[in-house]
Amino acid sequence: MSPPVSAWVRLWRGIACWGTFLITPLGWFCYGRLIRRTEPARLNQGLVLVLTGIEGRSFLNVSLLAGLIDGGVRSAVEIVDWTTGNKLLFLLHLRGLSRNTRVAQDLAVRIVDYQNLHPGRPVWLVGHSGGGGLSLLVASALPEGRKITGIVMLATAVSPAADIQSALDRVETSIWNFYSWFDAFFLIFGTTVAGTVDGRHGPAAGAIGLRGHQAMQAMADGRLIQVGWSWRMLRQFNPGEHFGCVHRVFVAEEIAPLITVKEGGTDR
Repeated sequence: MSPPVSAWVRLWRGIACWGTFLITPLGWFCYGRLIRRTEPARLNQGLVLVLTGIEGRSFLNVSLLAGLIDGGVRSAVEIVDWTTGNKLLFLLHLRGLSRNTRVAQDLAVRIVDYQNLHPGRPVWLVGHSGGGGLSLLVASALPEGRKITGIVMLATAVSPAADIQSALDRVETSIWNFYSWFDAFFLIFGTTVAGTVDGRHGPAAGAIGLRGHQAMQAMADGRLIQVGWSWRMLRQFNPGEHFGCVHRVFVAEEIAPLITVKEGGTDR
């Protein structure tokens, strides 16, 4: 449950967060508690890996981590920069499927190692933009019999017809896909020109949602939950474009509760 905050604190967080978005690449220089909260007490509660977008570590994912902590997440939370570290190579990060698959396999090994040390604890993947696509690759790379608790994709840069079955098979709860038609510049125009993480050209699932028989069946089974942008999200500082879904206030009020409810149900 999200700790109560005053209206003034909430407003300050909302305004200050948008201020950091104006200088988002400088988030690369953040360190320590701003990019990882992996104290032993938190690791004993669970693990949340925040997968960056194709820009790498930035104030966008720093905001995401802060929102999860604001929202009462007790698990360890860590920003994972899966890119090369060179922000000029963003197209490689987006379209380098072979490289991304290798990175996903390394992260899957890390998850298995964590589960061996902390059996029964929840493990979540929260990915923004290209990181949403990587989260599907990571889940798919888990060995047979291993599962994570859930996946949250925010403005994901995968195609609407992306193959999610392998990831679904390795998720205990659901995959959440938060999307917005207003994310036109990056996820309609951008992915039509440059392509998506899974190599398709056209509007991405982060703009129009996951579609097709596989997605429809998963939604009917409750394994895929799609959340489209709505006007009420303006009150949470999310105007529906590419960055609003990682705003600190929105994450605290919409994303963190998905994780905290499973923390409460974990065997101790």
